[in-house]
Amino acid sequence: MNLESSINKTRADFRTTVLAYLEVTKPRSVVLLVFTALATMVVAGAINGPVSLSQLITATVAVTLACAGANAVSCYVDRDLDASMIRTRKRPIPDGRINPPVRALYWGLFLFVSSLILGWTVNPIAFACLWGGMIGYVGIYSLWLKRRSSWNIILGGFSGGLPALFGWTAVTGKVDLLPLLIAALVVLWIPNHIWSLAIFYRDDYARVKVPMLPVVCEAKKALHCLLSTVILMVLFSILIYFAGSWGTIYIMTAILTGLAAIGLSTYVYLRPTPQNAWLLFKFSSPYLFLLFLGMMVDAWL
Repeated sequence: MNLESSINKTRADFRTTVLAYLEVTKPRSVVLLVFTALATMVVAGAINGPVSLSQLITATVAVTLACAGANAVSCYVDRDLDASMIRTRKRPIPDGRINPPVRALYWGLFLFVSSLILGWTVNPIAFACLWGGMIGYVGIYSLWLKRRSSWNIILGGFSGGLPALFGWTAVTGKVDLLPLLIAALVVLWIPNHIWSLAIFYRDDYARVKVPMLPVVCEAKKALHCLLSTVILMVLFSILIYFAGSWGTIYIMTAILTGLAAIGLSTYVYLRPTPQNAWLLFKFSSPYLFLLFLGMMVDAWL
């Protein structure tokens, strides 16, 4: 092998490694959660006074590292499940792109500890929110409930609302009713997001004995629970309007996206095919993004 070929191979190997360590953090999940934090920072700044650019950057980097670190650690915890499921067997650990797997654990812990250092410079309450996210997602969900109870996503999902709560506390240094409602909205969004995915991959989850609700109970009961959480989620999005100082942009966004969410969930309830469940899953992330975008635009204006 000549020198040029050796250099090209080294570059290709380096690129593959970098992409693997990025992929294990689940960047699409990170982007959505960080966006909820950024939106609440903007809203908090509009209500409580402007946020400095340095404060905004520090808080954003902190919550990004925390979400990425928690995801990487959870991938290490779930490496045996990921290797057995069709949906996840191409992830970096089961695919062998991160080997030995413990490197993903070290990588995740490094990211999370870095986030804690930054979070402490923001304020103690924001720091506590970062800790709560790791405890909730890795400790309660991945290590304790995911393989043991159909309540896994209900009790373990509270961590999903903590980035939004972090965004508010990073600006204000305190917890108020409005950010608690916004965080609860995200928590209520998670079952719809995960259960619709579990309906599509029901056989996959059943094979590895992960007791997601659509796996362990009859389809109608699972769909009834899914529809109920969507309705409750939409009601919370309306309640948020009355708890804050909003204009018409947020409430119109909440109503229109809420009607779409309820309509699509009802359609899945009446026609419970895997393909329809997949459509609901694909809609869930844009729903949350549009709702929080509505918050940001409303706050700016």
